[in-house]
Amino acid sequence: MVAQSKGFVAIRHPFRKQLAKLYSCLTVLVMPNQMSDPDNMPCLIGTGRRTWHPSGEPAPEPLEMWELVASTAAADAGIDRDVMSAVDDLNLVHCQSWAYDDPAGHLAGRLGLSGARQQESILAGTSPQRLIDGAAERMLRGETKVALVVGGEAFATLRTHKRDGRTPPWSYPHPAPPSFPVDLDEWYLPTEIAHGVLPAWLTFALLEQARWAGRGALPEDSARLGTVMSRLNDVAAANPDAWFPEALSIDEITRPTPGNRMIATPYTKRMTAFMDVDMAAANLLVTRGTADAWGVPDERRVYLRGWGFARDAVHLGARSDLTSSPGMRVATGEALRMAGMTVDEVSAFDLYSCFGSAVQFAQDALGLSVDDPRPMSLTGGLPYHGGPSSNYMGHSISHMADHLRADPARVGMVTGVGMHMTKHVAAVWSATPGPLDPPEHEQGEQRWGGDSESTDIVVVDRAEGSAVILAATVAHGTHGSPSHAVAICELADGTRCYARSDRADMVSAIEDGSAWVDAKVSIRRGTDDTNDFVF
Repeated sequence: MVAQSKGFVAIRHPFRKQLAKLYSCLTVLVMPNQMSDPDNMPCLIGTGRRTWHPSGEPAPEPLEMWELVASTAAADAGIDRDVMSAVDDLNLVHCQSWAYDDPAGHLAGRLGLSGARQQESILAGTSPQRLIDGAAERMLRGETKVALVVGGEAFATLRTHKRDGRTPPWSYPHPAPPSFPVDLDEWYLPTEIAHGVLPAWLTFALLEQARWAGRGALPEDSARLGTVMSRLNDVAAANPDAWFPEALSIDEITRPTPGNRMIATPYTKRMTAFMDVDMAAANLLVTRGTADAWGVPDERRVYLRGWGFARDAVHLGARSDLTSSPGMRVATGEALRMAGMTVDEVSAFDLYSCFGSAVQFAQDALGLSVDDPRPMSLTGGLPYHGGPSSNYMGHSISHMADHLRADPARVGMVTGVGMHMTKHVAAVWSATPGPLDPPEHEQGEQRWGGDSESTDIVVVDRAEGSAVILAATVAHGTHGSPSHAVAICELADGTRCYARSDRADMVSAIEDGSAWVDAKVSIRRGTDDTNDFVF
């Protein structure tokens, strides 16, 4: 089976490069007249966020969360007028903890915004910034003036209800909620389902291991992963909004213990994203002309200077390079291009941090060293601040706004990741206005992150014969004991396959060292449509 995502079909047109150049020329010729009015520049004037900690006041249902932080964001603009009533563009981040029948409509009703344009995002870690980007482009085109982006989850409260065998008494339940939040046919090959290459903790671990192997499988690289996670934890420990505001040593983060079980090599529980939180955030954007007309103080404004979005190949085994992300380079590069800046001018980052590989791939894409002194996170990251499903970036943008407001010389970049490090979004924000080149592509357009015409490698369902391991990890059970090894292998003809092994010696070899790196293995057909591998 050939691994191919629906978004790649048009991009692989034989005249893609020529069309891209033509589109770029048309952008230069047409876009400035339509979109370069400085009064239409988007700027954030209000932000609101809240965490309902277990030891504090009980969390309300998500709809009430959204209403509360939206009102907080409106008040945060610091002006004496009814800001909320002027919202003409309402954007809601997908809620996973409760399926409402009409979530955006009910929020609009609560806020008195029945006439506003309404939009709900898909399930994706990129969603908050992408909703902002879409609103920003409508502002540049003069189609909207005031946009509100809201999201929040009540997973911790939901878990409590489920533990007690109760359904939450929340409002407007969907009569037939979808059983799975994504399209399995689009995002997963049958062989990925057969081999269990589904959960993010496994796919990001495979990418972590591939990067480590590609850099020489050095012990110091393993140690750097602990440093990356420790830096995130240091930020969370000082952040009252964090779900886990506690300082941990590198050893406490990386060493498996009964309270910190291994999830998948090399990730322990304290190195993985934690979604069971009660959190919400909202961000309010207006055009610069609106901010001027309303008299919004300069110190309350944070300008969106550039943004970018791109995708890597959907299926891990199909990526020509498992050790880096071309999509990240495209997304961050486009955001910097629009802002007319270089990465050296950015004073703070909030890099999406569901797992260590997401942070390190972003650092690689931006050319940042592991010991770069600039902040890599302003929240503490998804393992320690907590990742409220698709809305983490709502919080990272909110924290970035506060960070930039404190010093007009600051420039910040936020990034987001969707699915299995497949979708990538980046944005540059600054405390002062500046140049904003029009986007080269519409926000909704799928951008390809590949460096050649053939990013997708063929992934076969069943395989036999000799192969080389490109990436491997060991999945662990609920008690932390090793369960089985999973690998991405390259066959002699250049195709790829997934494989697994339950053999104790194979599991130990994958978990304990670098003996698996570039190792030749024998692939044979297993049961249940799987491929087994052995040295």
